[in-house]
Amino acid sequence: MKTITLQLALILVTFFGLLTGNSNAQSYKTDSTQNKAVFKWPEGKKMGLCLTFDDARLTQVDKGIPLFDKYGVKATFYVSPDNMKQRLDGWKAAVKHGHDIGNHSLLHPCTLNYGWPPEAQLESYSLQRMNAELDSATSLITKMLGIQTVSFAYPCGQTFVGKGVNLKSYIPVVATQFETGRLWLSEGPNDPLNCDMAQITGMELDGKTFDQVKSLIESAAKKGQWLVLAGHEINDDGFQTSRLATIEAICKYASDPANGIWIDNVHNIAAYVKEKRGESQISETPLYKNPLFPIEQRINDLLSRMTLEEKIGQMNIPTCYSTELELGIEQ
Repeated sequence: MKTITLQLALILVTFFGLLTGNSNAQSYKTDSTQNKAVFKWPEGKKMGLCLTFDDARLTQVDKGIPLFDKYGVKATFYVSPDNMKQRLDGWKAAVKHGHDIGNHSLLHPCTLNYGWPPEAQLESYSLQRMNAELDSATSLITKMLGIQTVSFAYPCGQTFVGKGVNLKSYIPVVATQFETGRLWLSEGPNDPLNCDMAQITGMELDGKTFDQVKSLIESAAKKGQWLVLAGHEINDDGFQTSRLATIEAICKYASDPANGIWIDNVHNIAAYVKEKRGESQISETPLYKNPLFPIEQRINDLLSRMTLEEKIGQMNIPTCYSTELELGIEQ
């Protein structure tokens, strides 16, 4: 009987998913020759490609963005607010030209093993502190640029706070605040059918020649993947530098319709992927429902959302007395 009930439940879930459009059946087609799912990119496209850059380095505004605008390519920039202030007019222009401005935290916290100062060591962070820092960085970006950030990149590609038995992942914090969270120094592209948007892979662009990048693009195109490249400085050469010649060659290659490449910023491609997968664009979990945070903080969040009528209503609910006092329950 239990087996029959389980089978019936699975049939109903599958049928309901088809009716509501939440089934993954809408996000892929089947390759009859290999009997496997293939993600449905826009017509004429074989893959997605994103160029992303961290820290709001000065060369990104001075040399990178003019190059992208020349080819009509939209990139994603994960900014540190203090650096952004030094080229604020340039970043405002980048927003107008359709570039995706993402959050990269306030203090750029990393492990103490990298020599980071005590106030920015991940080992001393808590989930609550990280949540507050990311929220503050978003507020500053909104104040300076007039936008709401939906993209995030993990500083140093590290996703933890604390250490030892107290170590915790802050990926869930990112998942509640942002549409995507990008990693760093990853080993491969993303599977658009199944990838976790809170930890999309980011492969290194710094120091690479176009031939090296082209091989990554061609491999991703054959598999229908989403390739996210990550860099820092944008210049002719140097430490943590994505070469101008490489970037220009990528823009030319990706702009050729014959190559079937959708090159765009992270937000635009992520929104498309989530839509095809039947997912909401940004996590809708309110803080008061999030078990990551202390009870007091969750209560305060819930109270801030309640109307006066709702609060008065809670005060007027029937009062329950302990049976130990032999008072019973007031009706």
